[in-house]
Amino acid sequence: MAYKVFFVEDEIVTREGIRDNVDWRGNGFEFCGEAPDGEMALPLVQAIRPDVLITDLKMPFMDGLQLTRIIRERMPWIKVIVLSGHDEFEYAQKAINLGVTEYLLKPVTVQDLHNVLRKVAAQIDEERKEQENLRNLRAQLQEHRAARIEKFLRKLVMGALSSPEAIEQSEALGIDLVARCYLVTVIKIERSDPALPFDYRECEQVQHIIADLAAKNPDVFLLEKDLQEIVLIMKGNTLEYLLEENELLLNQIQQPLQTSRSKLTSAVGAPKQRLADLSQSYIEALVNIQNTAATSAIDPSARIDNAELLKIDKSAVEHYLRCGVKADFDQFFDTHIRPIGETACKSSLIKNYIFINLVLATAKFVSELGGSIDQIIPDLNRIGEILAGIKTVEQIQAQAQEIIFAALAFRDSQSTKQYAGMIRQAQTFIARQYVNADLSLNQVAAQVGLSPCHFSAVFSQETGTTFKEYLTEIRIKKAKELLRTTSLRSSEISEQIGYNDPHYFSYVFRKSTRLSPKEFRLQVQ
Repeated sequence: MAYKVFFVEDEIVTREGIRDNVDWRGNGFEFCGEAPDGEMALPLVQAIRPDVLITDLKMPFMDGLQLTRIIRERMPWIKVIVLSGHDEFEYAQKAINLGVTEYLLKPVTVQDLHNVLRKVAAQIDEERKEQENLRNLRAQLQEHRAARIEKFLRKLVMGALSSPEAIEQSEALGIDLVARCYLVTVIKIERSDPALPFDYRECEQVQHIIADLAAKNPDVFLLEKDLQEIVLIMKGNTLEYLLEENELLLNQIQQPLQTSRSKLTSAVGAPKQRLADLSQSYIEALVNIQNTAATSAIDPSARIDNAELLKIDKSAVEHYLRCGVKADFDQFFDTHIRPIGETACKSSLIKNYIFINLVLATAKFVSELGGSIDQIIPDLNRIGEILAGIKTVEQIQAQAQEIIFAALAFRDSQSTKQYAGMIRQAQTFIARQYVNADLSLNQVAAQVGLSPCHFSAVFSQETGTTFKEYLTEIRIKKAKELLRTTSLRSSEISEQIGYNDPHYFSYVFRKSTRLSPKEFRLQVQ
């Protein structure tokens, strides 16, 4: 793209000579205008808004210095190239102080201008590239913040955050959530005629309309759960305000969609006074929207009469994750998830809520162990696809099993790491204390904070040998070293490695090496 250049010069011969002889396009520019002085140039420059201004310094009416000063104030992006005579040093110095881009001394040749124009074009290119990079960076930061806000709101309505956690995280995101009461509304986007095929573009347009209207109210926070479900979280200081603002917003949303082929179904949960109770308002909104759909379809069997049915017993999930084994999964699922799974399959909204709630409960458990949700679900973005493919309770069971088994595997790996540290601690203690004839399993177990029975089992599992065998091996290894490197008697060696009875030491040594201590020493000689 050619950059626009404007030229100001009071000497007509010089102005026409430069205008007609400089290869503007060859140097990346478009000559877009000229003027004989600053006063006549200023309105033209304001209208044309060139990228580069070439101006003489000494001119009548308004000189180049005055013009440059005004341009710097009003259009600071314009690059200014100043032309100056030998006797205009003071002018030139002031122009340089104003931040002109280039300075040329008259008489100016075509080649001089070509060189300067190429230099200025390269500078503009570089600046625009930097500006583009800055815009991209800002966009990325904005997208990152939007993604963090979406993740935060999702956890909030799922009940994965306590009130203190919610307030702390909202402040970090620049969101003011503090209020006396809260309300959750669920909006479902559907085709006005069920026979019409799904229209992705129109559904996206409806989402944009809702988002734009919600953004006008600072007390409303919008969460796009998927293409067909939007959750509105509203805060306020009075119940009357919440109900009025919610009704007003829903009416505003419906108006531009009167001629659309999409229809909206909305439902509201009961107002809550605590942030931690927002998930219950969300559940109630899901139940209400399900019942609205069931009523319109004249399908009483699809009606849900108790919002409590949608609650996953988080304590049961947590207990299974902490203590359960894979073999018990079917019993756990049939007891705690299948009953609400039957209900969930009647509504994609409720199915999404239950499944994601299970994911968050699992993620919270893994987080407490020092892991993250990415270690359980590597491709978290596929959750939407997974949910779309779930139609039956058996499919819910299969997906839940995959996620929970991954969490159990992570738990067991962390347990192994924990015991590995304990074993290293025990081995270090044994290495220091093996000379003590009274050293016992109970002492070592107490050192690592386990019961003797538990320590014995863990030690055998992790090392492949019993505590007694390991201690004996340490002592016999030291005895071999002393027999080969010193002239100590067997009784003295016995005492140094933790055996009070030399005869017992000889017995243990022969059992381990098939040689007596004396025979072992003579073997080397």
